[in-house]
Amino acid sequence: MTTRSNDDVSVAHCWFGVDRVPGDPATTAWKRLARQRQARWRESHGYPIGAQPYRGGDGATPVGSRLALDFAKASGSNFVTAAALTAARSRLANPERHQMIREDRLWADLLSSMPLCFNVFGDCGVDVEQATAAVRSWWPNAPSGAATARFEHSPGRRDPSFLANQSAFDVSFHIDAGSDTRAIIGVETKYHEHAKPEPAPGPAALNRYVEVADCSGVFIDGWRAAVVGTELQQIWLDHLLVLAMLQHPSGTWSWGRFVLVYPSENPSFARAAAAYRGVLRDTETFESRTLENLLESPALPADTRAAVGDRYLDRRAG
Repeated sequence: MTTRSNDDVSVAHCWFGVDRVPGDPATTAWKRLARQRQARWRESHGYPIGAQPYRGGDGATPVGSRLALDFAKASGSNFVTAAALTAARSRLANPERHQMIREDRLWADLLSSMPLCFNVFGDCGVDVEQATAAVRSWWPNAPSGAATARFEHSPGRRDPSFLANQSAFDVSFHIDAGSDTRAIIGVETKYHEHAKPEPAPGPAALNRYVEVADCSGVFIDGWRAAVVGTELQQIWLDHLLVLAMLQHPSGTWSWGRFVLVYPSENPSFARAAAAYRGVLRDTETFESRTLENLLESPALPADTRAAVGDRYLDRRAG
């Protein structure tokens, strides 16, 4: 992993204290590298620099890893393929109840994992045949029916028959599993973020989450101490949404898996994925994949793999 001096990074408007993770120099180095990588990508294309706050104005701080917001909205430059931009615009035009989408981040934040998700999976969002072929390539043991991709999707935000919270998948693949049932592959993408402890849920919410977890039978004895209120909690809640769908009284879903995707250079999520796997008795419904692994597969068009690899991994994908 290459780094630049503090002065070089500061000149590129990329040196921010928020990227420092106390006690974790490797993750700090990754977060700084990811930010400067996006700034270099922006500079190489001649795109105007963004700011904090996104709208800019008097007193705003230049941020090298952001695009100027008005330019970003007009040009769609945060998206590396036409399919990714089409998928993003389609999603914004079709809101879901209780959705939580920060449009300024989607359009202008080069570091955000939300545009990354559209950039990786956008082809699947606009083409059923592409989505089906991608599922076959990435998850050959999933049911073999036709697949569709949906972005920032939840089967029911705040719905007590699921988790009664705001959980949603960054992208989800909905597969015809036969016998009037479906399979679900829910994906969470990470890039610049790191896994960090979160406050434990309140009693009512936690009771529901524990109910779903225990009913699933996939967790080892003593899992709660390792998960609740720790850096594994967010992964757990996303995984629980798949498990709640499999347990839904409608019987709609007969097969499911939650997939965590992150760059191999992100040490925080590499550790968290390994630790989370360690609390599972049955790993069939959980999987972690590196971004590099997804791009090595021919599941996506070559130009998409090349564009994503060039921007996010600083290399051309095969």
